[in-house]
Amino acid sequence: MTKKKIFNDPVYGFVSIPYGILFDLIEHPYFQRLRRIKQVSLTHYVYPGALHTRFHHALGALHLMIQAIDTLRSKGVEVTEEEATAVYIAILLHDIGHGPFSHTLENTLINVAHERVSLLFMEQLNEEFDGALGLAIQVFKNQYKKKFLHQLVSSQLDMDRMDYLNRDSFFTGVYEGVIGYDRIIKMLAVHDGELVVEQKGIYSVEKFLMARRFMYWQVYLHKTVLSAEQMMIQTVKRAKQLILAGEKVFMPQSLDYFIRLQVNSDNIDQHRKELLAQFSVLDDHDISFSIKAWMKHPDRLLSYLASSLVNRRLFRLRFKDIPFSEEEVGQVLARLKAWWEPQDGKELDYLLIRGSETNSAYQTSKDEIKILYKNGRALPLSMNSEYDIQAKQTRKFFLCHPKAI
Repeated sequence: MTKKKIFNDPVYGFVSIPYGILFDLIEHPYFQRLRRIKQVSLTHYVYPGALHTRFHHALGALHLMIQAIDTLRSKGVEVTEEEATAVYIAILLHDIGHGPFSHTLENTLINVAHERVSLLFMEQLNEEFDGALGLAIQVFKNQYKKKFLHQLVSSQLDMDRMDYLNRDSFFTGVYEGVIGYDRIIKMLAVHDGELVVEQKGIYSVEKFLMARRFMYWQVYLHKTVLSAEQMMIQTVKRAKQLILAGEKVFMPQSLDYFIRLQVNSDNIDQHRKELLAQFSVLDDHDISFSIKAWMKHPDRLLSYLASSLVNRRLFRLRFKDIPFSEEEVGQVLARLKAWWEPQDGKELDYLLIRGSETNSAYQTSKDEIKILYKNGRALPLSMNSEYDIQAKQTRKFFLCHPKAI
């Protein structure tokens, strides 16, 4: 019998991880860094309990993946031990490329999606573990012959989403986000090589999609959360501008590395080894420590942004269904200019933030969730006669500025 390590998870209770490569990967410094990356960034500014980490999430997603593979095997789906280990590794490491404060600084520190960085980490680990992650990388990249294995890792009904909805609703206390993950997993099956949900699980899937939509607007894109995240982005950008202009700005060496290097998808491969070495020690603490230090910086704007963020003096953020008119923006800009009295024209760019956010409960354009009917046919969810989930993308425009004006 395989010896297992037991973790006490606040969401699922006791979960078991087999010793071997999975436990060795969890013990690796690359993975341990996830203990120092918050799962939902600055959401704790609104929901104080939301202090869980990417480490929690990765273990939870692995736990659900183990359950999913057990379910499929019980229904006669062939999954070898090698394939099972591969998909376990893929889900365990799917978020290992997240940087400090998860999605918030993703395009500020490096202009590369976290999935690409996760893949670089996996390739590096594959070298360290003598090729043991080769099949996991194929599954992660959707290059393996059994498509359903990749769909369990990344799709509109994957173990990643299943865990983060369950976990984030638990830690925020927003119980409208709770989903019937156990029932959905029990309803999973494979048809023509693709992941499907048995017909009797359709209402659990719809509840899952509605919960995800609710969590996005109520939690992930809550206007106060978004304000705090936008302020953090502007604070780091201001520090970056000052450093590139030759001014002294305190920060840890690993953060300084990414501020100066300007990493993007074109040069990331040529800096892979050095980049991963620096990225693997960069976490939330580096950003928080730096921002606290910047409160005393002689640059008035950097000091103001840092102090406001640390002391939760957050900007006002307004959402609209249509873009803000130039007249509205101009009025805010005039008040801002009179209040701040900028020393140069660029300062106001950090104090008046415009943008938009989008979300859709479900996408019909690609990789739809398929329902397996009792007659043996598998059809996309949108073709079900009782389907009532809107697939349209909702866009909201925002304007964010200091409350003082």
